[in-house]
Amino acid sequence: MLDLLQSRRSVPPRLLQAPGPSPDELSLLLRIASRVPDHGKLAPWRFIVFQGEARLKAGEAIAAVYAEDNPDADAKRLSAERERLAAAPLVIGVVSRAAPHVKIPEWEQVLSAGAVAMNLTVAANAMGYGSAWLTEWYAYDRRVLDKLGVAADERIAGFVHIGTPLERQPDRPRPDLAEIVTHYQR
Repeated sequence: MLDLLQSRRSVPPRLLQAPGPSPDELSLLLRIASRVPDHGKLAPWRFIVFQGEARLKAGEAIAAVYAEDNPDADAKRLSAERERLAAAPLVIGVVSRAAPHVKIPEWEQVLSAGAVAMNLTVAANAMGYGSAWLTEWYAYDRRVLDKLGVAADERIAGFVHIGTPLERQPDRPRPDLAEIVTHYQR
């Protein structure tokens, strides 16, 4: 597990191909993703699974909003918007349902959704798949979110793209611990 955590690397969706997780693997991924700190057992998150043709239908919704805002967009750009969720064989939208609560701060609920997305990426990597946790402009556009079935009081924590990597990704520079760690001493 430590080797996996030390070597985990995002794979751009364009470098993820079939096969993706089987139905049993998908179920296991979602169960693992749900095993996160969740103060109050609120499950302040949920999933939207995009597979097969559903990825293309979601892409049509994304492209339609893009075209509305960019009437001069060329066919190549609109095609790229249509394919936002189509490169990897599986995309899982992690939806944050954080809401006011008498005991549980919303911030803790939002962090729990982030933990879900991270568990999902690590679990996919542990199964031998590549993954990328992304948000793009459409994760913040209410018109797209409405078309994807995200309620007005919900937000996208991220879209996790999962598939078989075409190639191993080189590591990137990581923060120097001396620059990001302090030890409290009072």
